[in-house]
Amino acid sequence: MLDDATKLRLRRPVALIGLMGCGKTTVGARLADLVGAPFRDADAEIETAAGMTVPEIFARYGEAAFRDGERRVIARLLAAGPMVLATGGGAYMAPETRAAISAAGAAIWLHADLETLVQRTARRKHRPLLNAGEPRAILAELMAARYPLYAGAEIRVESTNAGRAEDVARDALDAILAYDATRPPALRLMETRP
Repeated sequence: MLDDATKLRLRRPVALIGLMGCGKTTVGARLADLVGAPFRDADAEIETAAGMTVPEIFARYGEAAFRDGERRVIARLLAAGPMVLATGGGAYMAPETRAAISAAGAAIWLHADLETLVQRTARRKHRPLLNAGEPRAILAELMAARYPLYAGAEIRVESTNAGRAEDVARDALDAILAYDATRPPALRLMETRP
Protein backbone atom coordinates (compact mmCIF):
# COMPACT_ATOMS: atom_id res chain seq x y z
CA MET A 1 0.00 0.00 0.00
CA LEU A 2 1.12 3.56 -0.57
CA ASP A 3 2.59 5.18 2.53
CA ASP A 4 0.17 8.09 2.24
CA ALA A 5 -3.34 6.75 1.67
CA THR A 6 -4.67 10.31 1.50
CA LYS A 7 -3.23 10.51 -2.02
CA LEU A 8 -5.58 7.76 -3.19
CA ARG A 9 -9.05 8.24 -4.61
CA LEU A 10 -11.65 5.71 -5.68
CA ARG A 11 -12.48 5.89 -9.41
CA ARG A 12 -15.19 3.22 -9.59
CA PRO A 13 -17.71 1.77 -7.13
CA VAL A 14 -16.77 -1.12 -4.89
CA ALA A 15 -19.48 -3.21 -3.25
CA LEU A 16 -18.87 -5.09 -0.02
CA ILE A 17 -20.56 -8.46 0.01
CA GLY A 18 -20.79 -11.20 2.63
CA LEU A 19 -23.06 -12.68 5.23
CA MET A 20 -24.69 -10.64 7.97
CA GLY A 21 -22.15 -9.94 10.68
CA CYS A 22 -19.09 -9.93 8.41
CA GLY A 23 -18.63 -6.17 8.91
CA LYS A 24 -19.85 -4.67 5.64
CA THR A 25 -21.24 -1.50 7.22
CA THR A 26 -18.52 -0.91 9.81
CA VAL A 27 -15.62 -1.76 7.53
CA GLY A 28 -17.27 -0.02 4.59
CA ALA A 29 -17.48 3.33 6.37
CA ARG A 30 -13.80 3.13 7.29
CA LEU A 31 -12.77 2.03 3.81
CA ALA A 32 -14.70 4.97 2.30
CA ASP A 33 -12.65 7.34 4.46
CA LEU A 34 -9.43 5.72 3.26
CA VAL A 35 -10.29 5.95 -0.42
CA GLY A 36 -11.89 9.41 -0.42
CA ALA A 37 -15.33 8.23 -1.46
CA PRO A 38 -18.86 8.39 -0.11
CA PHE A 39 -20.21 5.41 1.81
CA ARG A 40 -23.69 4.04 1.20
CA ASP A 41 -25.49 1.19 2.93
CA ALA A 42 -27.98 -0.53 0.62
CA ASP A 43 -30.25 -1.58 3.49
CA ALA A 44 -30.45 2.01 4.79
CA GLU A 45 -31.18 3.26 1.27
CA ILE A 46 -33.94 0.64 0.89
CA GLU A 47 -35.45 1.66 4.22
CA THR A 48 -35.45 5.31 3.15
CA ALA A 49 -37.04 4.50 -0.21
CA ALA A 50 -39.69 2.24 1.35
CA GLY A 51 -40.38 4.35 4.42
CA MET A 52 -40.07 1.27 6.64
CA THR A 53 -37.40 -0.95 8.15
CA VAL A 54 -36.04 -4.08 6.51
CA PRO A 55 -37.83 -6.33 9.06
CA GLU A 56 -41.09 -4.46 8.34
CA ILE A 57 -40.62 -4.94 4.58
CA PHE A 58 -39.99 -8.67 5.11
CA ALA A 59 -43.06 -8.98 7.37
CA ARG A 60 -45.40 -7.00 5.14
CA TYR A 61 -44.29 -7.96 1.63
CA GLY A 62 -41.99 -10.97 2.00
CA GLU A 63 -38.42 -11.66 0.99
CA ALA A 64 -39.10 -11.74 -2.77
CA ALA A 65 -40.43 -8.17 -2.77
CA PHE A 66 -37.53 -7.03 -0.60
CA ARG A 67 -35.00 -8.61 -3.00
CA ASP A 68 -36.64 -6.92 -5.99
CA GLY A 69 -36.39 -3.53 -4.31
CA GLU A 70 -32.84 -4.29 -3.21
CA ARG A 71 -31.79 -5.09 -6.78
CA ARG A 72 -33.25 -1.80 -8.07
CA VAL A 73 -31.70 0.31 -5.29
CA ILE A 74 -28.24 -1.24 -5.77
CA ALA A 75 -28.40 -0.62 -9.55
CA ARG A 76 -29.29 3.03 -8.89
CA LEU A 77 -26.48 3.44 -6.37
CA LEU A 78 -23.87 1.83 -8.63
CA ALA A 79 -24.82 4.25 -11.42
CA ALA A 80 -24.08 7.22 -9.14
CA GLY A 81 -20.31 6.83 -9.49
CA PRO A 82 -17.43 6.03 -7.15
CA MET A 83 -18.51 4.91 -3.69
CA VAL A 84 -18.10 2.16 -1.16
CA LEU A 85 -21.40 0.29 -1.03
CA ALA A 86 -22.37 -2.13 1.72
CA THR A 87 -24.87 -4.61 0.31
CA GLY A 88 -27.24 -6.92 2.11
CA GLY A 89 -26.09 -10.50 2.59
CA GLY A 90 -28.45 -11.87 -0.06
CA ALA A 91 -27.96 -9.14 -2.65
CA TYR A 92 -25.08 -10.87 -4.44
CA MET A 93 -27.20 -13.97 -4.97
CA ALA A 94 -29.13 -12.19 -7.75
CA PRO A 95 -27.36 -12.66 -11.10
CA GLU A 96 -28.38 -9.15 -12.18
CA THR A 97 -26.78 -7.64 -9.09
CA ARG A 98 -23.56 -9.63 -9.50
CA ALA A 99 -23.31 -8.48 -13.11
CA ALA A 100 -24.09 -4.85 -12.22
CA ILE A 101 -21.41 -4.78 -9.50
CA SER A 102 -18.76 -6.25 -11.81
CA ALA A 103 -19.69 -3.93 -14.67
CA ALA A 104 -19.55 -0.83 -12.45
CA GLY A 105 -16.46 -1.70 -10.42
CA ALA A 106 -15.78 -4.70 -8.21
CA ALA A 107 -17.15 -6.81 -5.37
CA ILE A 108 -15.12 -7.23 -2.18
CA TRP A 109 -16.10 -10.33 -0.22
CA LEU A 110 -15.62 -9.84 3.51
CA HIS A 111 -15.11 -13.49 4.41
CA ALA A 112 -15.80 -14.57 7.99
CA ASP A 113 -15.97 -17.96 9.65
CA LEU A 114 -19.10 -19.32 11.31
CA GLU A 115 -17.98 -18.60 14.87
CA THR A 116 -17.28 -14.96 14.06
CA LEU A 117 -20.67 -14.54 12.40
CA VAL A 118 -22.52 -16.20 15.28
CA GLN A 119 -20.82 -13.95 17.84
CA ARG A 120 -21.39 -10.77 15.88
CA THR A 121 -25.03 -11.41 14.96
CA ALA A 122 -25.92 -12.37 18.53
CA ARG A 123 -25.41 -8.72 19.50
CA ARG A 124 -28.39 -7.48 17.46
CA LYS A 125 -31.88 -8.85 16.92
CA HIS A 126 -32.98 -6.96 13.77
CA ARG A 127 -32.07 -9.65 11.24
CA PRO A 128 -35.23 -11.23 9.79
CA LEU A 129 -33.55 -14.35 8.41
CA LEU A 130 -32.09 -15.23 11.83
CA ASN A 131 -35.41 -14.85 13.64
CA ALA A 132 -36.82 -17.96 11.95
CA GLY A 133 -34.88 -20.54 13.97
CA GLU A 134 -31.53 -21.31 15.56
CA PRO A 135 -29.06 -18.67 14.33
CA ARG A 136 -26.00 -20.94 14.14
CA ALA A 137 -27.83 -23.47 11.96
CA ILE A 138 -29.30 -20.73 9.75
CA LEU A 139 -25.89 -19.10 9.29
CA ALA A 140 -24.32 -22.46 8.43
CA GLU A 141 -27.03 -23.04 5.79
CA LEU A 142 -26.51 -19.55 4.38
CA MET A 143 -22.75 -20.13 4.23
CA ALA A 144 -23.25 -23.38 2.31
CA ALA A 145 -25.59 -21.68 -0.17
CA ARG A 146 -23.89 -18.32 -0.57
CA TYR A 147 -20.15 -18.81 -0.13
CA PRO A 148 -19.75 -20.54 -3.52
CA LEU A 149 -21.22 -17.46 -5.23
CA TYR A 150 -19.37 -14.99 -3.00
CA ALA A 151 -16.18 -16.74 -4.12
CA GLY A 152 -16.76 -15.19 -7.54
CA ALA A 153 -16.04 -11.72 -6.14
CA GLU A 154 -13.10 -9.90 -7.64
CA ILE A 155 -11.52 -9.35 -4.22
CA ARG A 156 -11.59 -11.34 -0.96
CA VAL A 157 -10.64 -9.97 2.47
CA GLU A 158 -10.69 -11.83 5.78
CA SER A 159 -12.92 -10.36 8.48
CA THR A 160 -12.57 -12.11 11.82
CA ASN A 161 -13.05 -11.20 15.47
CA ALA A 162 -9.28 -10.87 15.78
CA GLY A 163 -9.23 -7.89 13.41
CA ARG A 164 -10.47 -4.40 14.19
CA ALA A 165 -12.63 -2.72 11.53
CA GLU A 166 -9.82 -0.26 10.78
CA ASP A 167 -7.41 -3.13 10.13
CA VAL A 168 -9.88 -4.93 7.87
CA ALA A 169 -10.47 -1.67 5.95
CA ARG A 170 -6.72 -1.28 5.45
CA ASP A 171 -6.53 -4.92 4.32
CA ALA A 172 -9.32 -4.14 1.83
CA LEU A 173 -7.40 -1.13 0.53
CA ASP A 174 -4.27 -3.27 0.11
CA ALA A 175 -6.38 -5.87 -1.74
CA ILE A 176 -7.83 -3.19 -4.05
CA LEU A 177 -4.33 -1.97 -4.89
CA ALA A 178 -3.15 -5.53 -5.55
CA TYR A 179 -6.19 -6.13 -7.77
CA ASP A 180 -5.54 -2.89 -9.66
CA ALA A 181 -1.95 -3.94 -10.33
CA THR A 182 -3.35 -6.72 -12.55
CA ARG A 183 -5.77 -4.47 -14.45
CA PRO A 184 -5.39 -2.15 -17.44
CA PRO A 185 -5.27 1.50 -16.33
CA ALA A 186 -8.76 2.28 -17.68
CA LEU A 187 -10.31 -0.46 -15.52
CA ARG A 188 -8.54 0.25 -12.25
CA LEU A 189 -10.58 1.05 -9.16
CA MET A 190 -8.18 3.59 -7.65
CA GLU A 191 -6.18 6.56 -8.83
CA THR A 192 -3.54 8.73 -7.24
CA ARG A 193 -4.51 12.33 -6.64
CA PRO A 194 -2.13 14.96 -8.01
